[in-house]
Amino acid sequence: MINKRLIREMKSSLVFIYKNVLTQWLMLILNILMMMLIAMTLEGLLKNTLILNQMMLYLAVVIVIVALRSILSKKSVMYGYGASKEVKKVLREKILTKLNEMGSGYHQKIATSSLVQMCVEGIDQLEIYYGSYLSQFFYSMLTPLTLFIILSFVNFKVALILFICVPLIPVTIILVSKFAKKLLSKYWGQYTTLGDSFLENLEGLTTLKIYQADGYKHEKMNEEAENFRKVTMKVLTMQLNSITIMDLIAYGGAGIGMMAALFEFQSGAVSIGECILIILLSADFFIPMRTLGSLFHVAMNGIAASDKLFRFLDEKVEEDGTINDIKTDQNIYLDHVSFAYENDQNVLNDIVMEIKPHQMTSIVGESGCGKSTISSLLMKEIRANQGRIFVGDKELVHFSRKAWMKKITYLSSNALLFKGSVRENLLMAKKDATDSEMIEVLKKVKIYDFLENEQGLDTPILENGSNLSGGQCQRIAFARALLHNSEIYIFDEATSNIDVESENDLMKLVDEMKDEKTILLISHRLMNVVKSDQIYVMEKSRIIENGTHEELLKKAGTYQNLWESQKKLETLKGRSL
Repeated sequence: MINKRLIREMKSSLVFIYKNVLTQWLMLILNILMMMLIAMTLEGLLKNTLILNQMMLYLAVVIVIVALRSILSKKSVMYGYGASKEVKKVLREKILTKLNEMGSGYHQKIATSSLVQMCVEGIDQLEIYYGSYLSQFFYSMLTPLTLFIILSFVNFKVALILFICVPLIPVTIILVSKFAKKLLSKYWGQYTTLGDSFLENLEGLTTLKIYQADGYKHEKMNEEAENFRKVTMKVLTMQLNSITIMDLIAYGGAGIGMMAALFEFQSGAVSIGECILIILLSADFFIPMRTLGSLFHVAMNGIAASDKLFRFLDEKVEEDGTINDIKTDQNIYLDHVSFAYENDQNVLNDIVMEIKPHQMTSIVGESGCGKSTISSLLMKEIRANQGRIFVGDKELVHFSRKAWMKKITYLSSNALLFKGSVRENLLMAKKDATDSEMIEVLKKVKIYDFLENEQGLDTPILENGSNLSGGQCQRIAFARALLHNSEIYIFDEATSNIDVESENDLMKLVDEMKDEKTILLISHRLMNVVKSDQIYVMEKSRIIENGTHEELLKKAGTYQNLWESQKKLETLKGRSL
């Protein structure tokens, strides 16, 4: 019923929980006093011994007690909110810190949809665990003990009977928890699976429509939804059955206590007022524990969600480097580097490569040969399984990721434009950029004339740049990369999927940059790499050739074959190579 790690991880929220328990306990004491006054009043009325002044005094005290309970009740809600607010803040900060440690390669460990579900609904479930369940748990332990001590002075036998019946509820909760933990774990597994499928199908809806596979995916999602419905119904059935059992114990136990009080009154062991007091307080023995039982299922759901959360937080992350003073006017050298995902077949095998400063180095090869994996290694998204990467005489792993990101810019074919304005998207690269600096880079990529006819820097951009053409989106993304003004640039198929005019304009800019910047160009179109200072040809995860364009053509190997193939293809398309 209590997850030790959840308690340990959230020490900052314990203060609110303790205050909440104390507040509820004071409300219990006030309630006991009020029940005593009611019992004394009824006894006085039955015996005809109650005078008006005494009744007015009791009434005044009851009014004060009700007022105090109202204040304490409000405080209890505030403490519960404080605990849950602290939990959401701390856990989301931990997740964000973990994501920062993982970098953009986090998706190798967890699906984005699962991460979103965990950050939103999963943490909301834990909000209930901390905001309500924990304080109720400790209060449920205090209440029977407090009532037992007080009623022991009234009648020990009845107090003992009531006290003995109370543990039957937590015993029921413990028995249910063993089954509930497995069921709720399955529930969350089905829930995240359904979310993953939904997001994937939504993102690929156009593709599904093209191949008329949307019906098939629809059926698959229906199956997953049905599985989720079944496990949800099992959870609800379990909750209903356990609540019914706890109700029987709670009301049955209170009834037994009331019957015992009546027998004690019949035998003369207690007065009519004492008998009434016991009857009025019998239910209070069980109500807190019964409330705990109703919160238990929500708490277990939160614990099941926390298991996924802690598995993510426990993911091993390679330690970040500590070197912040990075000199980039040095050779970048890949020394016999190999890499494999999940210890599977290598996607890079024994890569030896040198990227010289203020030159353009290119990587070419068929899709899937490992070109983009090299860029991921250089961006510190992943770490080589074998071999080392040097920048000058220092290993890349020893550099701080934050400091390294200031030195390098990565641009791919699917660079994302965020919803907002052109200005807001550009300022991501340089927060203090002036309008003139932004206009200058937009002019370089030949997009400013278009924007000037719109709203200039304040031209709105819809989600994913849906109100712009592919070439316009890529030009703005390129301008953003230029504004970053880093020493090293990686262009990973940055001009694919756009029109020929945009591609030629952007490649001309890349050629102009190479005298001042260190350029790594990954391109499927060989015309783009002709002016490179060094070209590496990859095939099946290995480098098989390297040299300049002219040198590689003379070798009459793989590069020359690719060149001839593309030459024929682009001649058919009316493009000259």
